[in-house]
Amino acid sequence: MPPIIEVRDLTHIYSAGTPFEYTAIENVNLSLQSGELIGLIGHTGSGKSTLIQHLNGLLKPTSGKVLFRGEDIWKEKKFTQSIRSRVGLVFQYPEYQLFEETCWKDIAFGPRNQGISGDELDARVRRAAGFVGIGPELLEKSPFDLSGGQKRRVAIAGVIAMEPDVLILDEPTAGLDAAGRDSILENIRAYQQAQNAAVLMVSHSMEEVAALCSRLIVMNHGGVAMDGTPSEVFTRSEELVQMGLSVPQVTTVFRLLRQRGLKLPADVYTVRYAVRCLAAWKEGRSC
Repeated sequence: MPPIIEVRDLTHIYSAGTPFEYTAIENVNLSLQSGELIGLIGHTGSGKSTLIQHLNGLLKPTSGKVLFRGEDIWKEKKFTQSIRSRVGLVFQYPEYQLFEETCWKDIAFGPRNQGISGDELDARVRRAAGFVGIGPELLEKSPFDLSGGQKRRVAIAGVIAMEPDVLILDEPTAGLDAAGRDSILENIRAYQQAQNAAVLMVSHSMEEVAALCSRLIVMNHGGVAMDGTPSEVFTRSEELVQMGLSVPQVTTVFRLLRQRGLKLPADVYTVRYAVRCLAAWKEGRSC
């Protein structure tokens, strides 16, 4: 199956030709498939934010291409504009962008600009609200009367209501408590599964991406350093630490146990798998 998004030799230089010239990403190549839930990780300044802003045309490449279903997103202005609703981007702390009188109007803003109206618009709003756990009783309330977690859900619903083929989220759980974080992550998974959308989630939480994502892309110094399953990536925990990244706490614990001579696997990255491996080790078998 051809990728829904393909990045070819993508380079972006800020302030090119000036004393402040800075290469944020260089020769990046990657692809996203429909139905994938991918974690994008990397230290601050590794190029994550610059990369994701290219995927829906907010930034134009200095060189290289971004293809949507095989077509260059910059081939013509009208196509570039259409990409911004087909590739939805949720910035960090999106609740700061709420502005309408009611939650319904805020969620409806995007699809209304797509030309959707009437019953279909209402259906879109209610469907998106359902994905993020906003009940119908809240739709006529002002978003500014909601809790912080509810505001975050409304903001995410505003992007989901456009029913993008690709959903990109920049630190969607930042600042939330444990219950709010877990709920938002389940909402993201629900949308990905229901729509068979490609979801790319930027996160600094290794536990989050380990539990949620089937594939991880690791950025380092403006390039892709690793691209594989969580098992493949977290097996290289020492390299990740050298890049200035953390790894799931359970991965660190197992690495220390191996250093002490215990014959345990290197690809442990979730507590559930860790429990299974320790039980197997205790019984003298492999997990």
